[in-house]
Amino acid sequence: METPADHDFMAQAIAAAAGVRHATSPNPWVGAVVVADGVVVGTGATSPPGGPHAEVHALAAAGASAQGATLYATLEPCGHQGRTGPCTEAILGAGIARVVVGVTDPDPDVSGRGLAQLREGGVEVIEGIAAAEVAEQLAAYLHQRRTGRPQVVLKLAATLDGRIAAPDGSSAWITGPEARVDGHRLRAESDAVCVGAGTIRLDDPALTVRDWAPPNGGPVGDPRRIVLGPVAADAGVQPAESHVGSLEDLLARLGAEGVLQLLVEGGSDVAGRFHRAGLVDRYVVYLAPALLGGDDGRPLLAGQGAPTMAELRRGRFASVVALGDDLRLDLVLDRS
Repeated sequence: METPADHDFMAQAIAAAAGVRHATSPNPWVGAVVVADGVVVGTGATSPPGGPHAEVHALAAAGASAQGATLYATLEPCGHQGRTGPCTEAILGAGIARVVVGVTDPDPDVSGRGLAQLREGGVEVIEGIAAAEVAEQLAAYLHQRRTGRPQVVLKLAATLDGRIAAPDGSSAWITGPEARVDGHRLRAESDAVCVGAGTIRLDDPALTVRDWAPPNGGPVGDPRRIVLGPVAADAGVQPAESHVGSLEDLLARLGAEGVLQLLVEGGSDVAGRFHRAGLVDRYVVYLAPALLGGDDGRPLLAGQGAPTMAELRRGRFASVVALGDDLRLDLVLDRS
């Protein structure tokens, strides 16, 4: 049965997972804690690919205290042999009596099988604790496993009047340093970043994560760089991949290659293309307390918009966060 403390301990597992968000892809970033007699005796988070999963780390930290204890895991434990052994075997071998899970894993190799194995082994299993919070944290992984495509995050920096560049095309430093660091963290959490060839020619960006480092240290890699159109061999974005073809084909290919999250950082033309095609899963807009003060600056989304208010696309703000003097707005559109 669910207990009042289950949500508190699951919150600790969620916090453990947050620390490895940038490091585990294409595996999910999972957190786990082992609780004995109301006390956390082991905490773990997923290692980079090839290393132990969160549950194994937490069980190792708990040692003999895991016997008869409860294990909390943000995602359903795996029950199959991959790069590492099944987590269900480790859980049963440690003598865990109760497993509490945030969400089940839609991966076809797991998809309820892990929980079934635990129940068959005599373990009490509770599902759905803090499911909304876990699903938000694992959104990119869950989306890719369910659709075969990466989650597409469109990132833009804008003035309060919705302009991403001045009439002369200049756009440097619309937002402050805190927002720029957060943007690099967003890159670190993404497997690939996509821009248009025009952005490469105009700004010559590197698209690295040079301004962000994990709070707990450790290495962090740059995302794959994908340019929509030709890219010069000496461009700052190199090494990069040039894509010529439909955006749908790009997403299908990246999904098949294990990309969980694609960050789109192109200008308003590329942003408008992804938006009008209905391919954006999350809009991240860094909004500065500044005004260009006219209609001749470049808008967030170039191209034709909704012709009437009846065709306005609505959604919800998943989060609103202050970053220095700026705001980060995360928008998720309704899919109905």
